[in-house]
Amino acid sequence: MSFDLAAYMAERARAVDEALGRFLPAESAPPETLHRAMRYSVFAGGKRLRPVLVIAGAEAVGGNMAAVMPTACAVEMIHTYSLIHDDLPAMDNDDFRRGSPTNHKVFGEAIAILAGDALLTLAFRLLADSAPGGPDGGRRLHDVLVEIADAAGSAGMVGGQVADIESEGKKVGAETVDYIHTHKTAALIRASICAGAILAGGTEAQLSALSLVGRDLGLAFQITDDILDVTATTAELGKTAGKDQAQQKATYPAVHGIEASRSRAAGLVTEAQWALDRFGARAEPLCALGTFMIERKA
Repeated sequence: MSFDLAAYMAERARAVDEALGRFLPAESAPPETLHRAMRYSVFAGGKRLRPVLVIAGAEAVGGNMAAVMPTACAVEMIHTYSLIHDDLPAMDNDDFRRGSPTNHKVFGEAIAILAGDALLTLAFRLLADSAPGGPDGGRRLHDVLVEIADAAGSAGMVGGQVADIESEGKKVGAETVDYIHTHKTAALIRASICAGAILAGGTEAQLSALSLVGRDLGLAFQITDDILDVTATTAELGKTAGKDQAQQKATYPAVHGIEASRSRAAGLVTEAQWALDRFGARAEPLCALGTFMIERKA
């Protein structure tokens, strides 16, 4: 029987949404406008891919969803903050995200910036409370904090965003595009898988393998995003299609062409799935998620 990824993702996304509802401040709590803005973007839709990857990473080494849920929610808050800021006029200047008006279109730029700041800060508050039990719980928490902070900051997502901005309108090569993609997108995807595995007590060998898996899947995910920006419609994407080309962004299709980009993404997923063989049936979700990343339509 083939693995039912749709059911797996739906079940875990529901659990993540329930937990996010508990962890986020209520809209009625002051300052109400800020908390409405935070919840607006967090609950604007989305696949909950990164928190699901935290859970799948834990499960791959024998862990369970409940133990890593605060970390899974923290990663989703970091991802959401990055989207709010990415949509701002000073960045990508997008009016729609996931088919709805972007945060700054609803709440104004100042509140949107502060909502992103608050989500990032709350994420690390959640992480601080997620230490696992056992004599090495403190060390594992430390490792997770370092992993996610590095992936979210100048050594990861923020650094990749800067390189992306500075490359707009310039003729760049494959090395620059790889740098942007591995930092802006792949870093947090890799950290999501590794954080779950660290909290669940993964061995050094397991963590090393999952780090490579996360890097490959993260890069494949962003390459597919680049392709979809060219091939999908605005309605399918839930955001403005064709913006990469309009803004002359450094993308895989721009450098390699669409077919070569598709081939590269597929090869990365295959490499990741080979690396997951050693984990047996516990890695079925990660294997299936890899295929989903390059076959998705939005």
